[in-house]
Amino acid sequence: MPDPREGYYAKRLEEVAEALGRNHFQAHVVPDAAAARDLVLERILPESRARTVSFGGSETLAATGLPQALAEKSEISVLDTFDRTIPPEELHERRRQALLVDLFLTGTNAVTEDGVLVNLDMIGNRVCAINFGPRQVVVLVGRNKIVPDLTSAFSRIKEFAAPANAMRLSKKTPCVATSHCEDCGSPDRICNVWAITEKSFPRGRVTVICINQDLGL
Repeated sequence: MPDPREGYYAKRLEEVAEALGRNHFQAHVVPDAAAARDLVLERILPESRARTVSFGGSETLAATGLPQALAEKSEISVLDTFDRTIPPEELHERRRQALLVDLFLTGTNAVTEDGVLVNLDMIGNRVCAINFGPRQVVVLVGRNKIVPDLTSAFSRIKEFAAPANAMRLSKKTPCVATSHCEDCGSPDRICNVWAITEKSFPRGRVTVICINQDLGL
């Protein structure tokens, strides 16, 4: 018997994709991370004619294997902004330069049922790139990121995604100890820059790939 969760989320994702389309995003629904990777490599990348690519921090993106697959393409120049072998100052400069690439790939903290992206960043490089800079953007979204509305998005991010990501990144923040947002003043605080992307501008600049799997935090 087919897993009823797959059918349930397939319908929800199609509804979210339709809402994203009304908000001028390009939107696709795929069954899994492998299909998302293939869509980018076989369709979106060639159509974009991108020659420079970079990434925002995203567990969902990592699950697709796209960073490795793109790095193997000789015709693509990948700007790696997560190379921990280089000094922090150079990493920061690379993240500035990443705002000028042809194609930027990342995830999102939440997507509402009416097709709005909601994100919270530490330094803002990811949310800035989604909204301005790179010529084209691909946002990868696991089905677990769907929320009813903005209030639910804020709650999901502050009470789950942010503490979980602080734990993942080994930050020294109160939420790592309590699992709850403490609205802290820690130097390691990752909750600094909010972005609500109601519509893609220009139309179609941002492509959202909705994936029928639980991916990321």
